[in-house]
Parts: sequence; structure tokens; C-alpha cells
Amino acid sequence: MYSTEIVISDRDSLPKPMGYKLLVAIPSVETKTKGGIVLPESLRDSEKVASIFGNVIALGSEAYGDADKFPSGPYCKEGDWVIFRSFSGTRLKINGTEFRLINDDTVEAVVDDPRTIQRA
Repeated sequence: MYSTEIVISDRDSLPKPMGYKLLVAIPSVETKTKGGIVLPESLRDSEKVASIFGNVIALGSEAYGDADKFPSGPYCKEGDWVIFRSFSGTRLKINGTEFRLINDDTVEAVVDDPRTIQRA
């Protein structure tokens, strides 16, 4: 249902996450189901808003820096696909791509291919 293609034309224009924040790109929802049914725009929009995964674009300078809170090290790195709580973070849209600024401890898992995952 989701596309793993994230198109970012100008990375320099993206906001730089501060402190313990992560900048995560939210994938677009495909326009059709596997069976060829066209999904209405309202459904695609609500799926994006409630999305539970994204691609880590940048980490703030203090992300995962607290050794007491993260004794095993960072949960993720730039380029990882991560799962986080639905509706979490600050939502913003830049040149048609939705992003979220989330806390470092909001990441709950790293996945190889988010296309195999659906929000329940």
C-alpha cells in the first residue's frame, strides 16, 4: 500500500533536527490496491496521517546521546526505515513530501521493507 520511493529534490532546504529529534520522511500511499482498485484521496490522506513508519533523513546532534537512556546505542541511523507510534511527531510538508520531527525514543523498530507492513 505504501511506496518506498522517497523523492527529495533539495536536501539542503530541509529543516535540521535539533537536540534529540529525528527528521523522518513519510512514504506516499499508492493510488491503487494490488487488485487495481483506485483508492480515494481522502483514504490516502488519512493513511499518511496515521502512518506508523518512515525513512530517517537526519538526526539531531543530541539524538541517542544519553548513555543511561540508550545503553546499547542508537536505535537507528540515517537511511533506516523505522516504525513509530501512529500520529506521533510534528507533521510538515515540503515540496509535496510529508515529514515528521519525532523524538529519538519514539522509534520502536527498524524494518528492511515497510511495504510488507500495514497499520492494524
